[in-house]
Formats: sequence, C-alpha cells, structure tokens
Amino acid sequence: MKKGLLAAALAVMLTLTACGGAESDRSAEDLPRLVIASDNYKPYSYVGPNGNLIGVDVDLATEACRRLGYAPEFCQIVWENKDAYLSSGQADCLWGSFTMTGREDLYQWAGPYLYSRQMVAVRANSDIHTLADLAGRRVAVQATGKPEALFLTSSAPGVSQVEAVYAFSTMDEVYACLRKGYADAIAGHENALRLFLDSSPGSYRMLDEILDVSQLGVAFQKDTHKELAQALTQTLAEMESDGTTRAILTRYGLDADRALGVTP
Repeated sequence: MKKGLLAAALAVMLTLTACGGAESDRSAEDLPRLVIASDNYKPYSYVGPNGNLIGVDVDLATEACRRLGYAPEFCQIVWENKDAYLSSGQADCLWGSFTMTGREDLYQWAGPYLYSRQMVAVRANSDIHTLADLAGRRVAVQATGKPEALFLTSSAPGVSQVEAVYAFSTMDEVYACLRKGYADAIAGHENALRLFLDSSPGSYRMLDEILDVSQLGVAFQKDTHKELAQALTQTLAEMESDGTTRAILTRYGLDADRALGVTP
C-alpha cells in the first residue's frame, strides 16, 4: 500500500516545475535570483487556481525578496529529496513550513519567522481522544517531517510506542490513508490538518493535546549563504514588526497571534 502510493506521488511531483526553470518575473530579470524549493503543503505553499504557487510562505518569500532585491523563483520538489536539491545547487533554500526546531545544526537558517503546532487528527468516531490513546495504533505522517521523527524515536510527549508509522511523500497521501482507514491517526502542522478537517465537516476531529510546537525557518545548505541568511532573518523580523506578516497570515485565514507566538 505504502509503496504504491509513494510511487504515484513521485510520478506526479516530478511532472511539476523543476528547480532552475524559467524566471518567475520577467520584469525582474536583472535581479539576482533566489531559487526557493518547497512541496505542496497547503496553506503554506500550493498550486493556486491559475497554476502558480501561492500560500503563506510564497507571499512571505515574495515580499522578503522584494525588500532584499532578489527575484524569487519557486519550484515544487519531492520533499524527502530536499537535501539533494540544496547540495546540487538546484535550489538555494527550502521555504515551506519547514521546522528548524531540533535541526538548528543541520542547515544555515534564516528565522525563525513563524510558530506552528504539530497536531494529531483522527476520524470523528475514533476511540482515540488523547495522545496516550495512540499506543499500539497506526499513524500516518509525511516522510522526513517532524511528526515522523517524534513517533519513530518514541519521543512524542505522552505517547507510548505506536504500532506502525506510515510515511508518505505528500500530505494528500497522508489524508487518503486516514480516509481509507489504513491509519488510525495522522499528524502534521495544525493549519494543514485544519484545512483537511474543514474539507469534510463532521468526518474528522483534532485531538486537544499538542504533539509539538515548531519554529519555522528558511533553510540554506549548511555553511553557505551566511550573509543572505542574516539579512533575510532581519527582513522577516521587520515584516513581522510592520504588520506585513500578520496581514498575510490573516489573508489565508490563519490565527496570526498563534502563528507569531503571541498566544500558545
């Protein structure tokens, strides 16, 4: 089951825009380009109705690049191959709800610029009501994401050993795993799970307990782009201070206070 879904996802993802393709804005052709890689992770980065990438992180990156004098070039990648894109130079950075917490020494980071709660969702009629109830259950997550690490290392607070962890390339596959009953629960960024729940009212619910709180950052290859990362960190802080980040979060229907760490 897992291998079949993963193969299908890879085929789809590889048909999407490759890193290093056409410039996103011909009017900015004289500016240095910043190739920004992410996967399809709504509401942070996803394909909009017109076929272009949109989302919270896309809007934040576009404005940050404007202020820094860069022309952003966005591309979607297979997320578990993200390090290969950085090391090969096909992408300059990873920007798409990427947790820097616990990975501080693995990349050259800009940020943190947002906070995100990692949560668990189950079917509405499930007998799972707390994180402790996940003991002996099957959990689906996105491959190489923070929830996968938490469950595989049994380091999630309040969670005993689960029966199995199913890791998929995309969140759409994770959602399908719960929808079809292959998994008892799924885990991911709260805002992404919220959209999944809203897509089928009354069918699923989110546990009240928080699995983890992540700081989100922009990741460059370790020991590279140091000055740019520092400048981007400062620019993102300025965008938060002047209300730009809050306006973008609100436009996508997110709880700005929570995403900015004002409220837990």
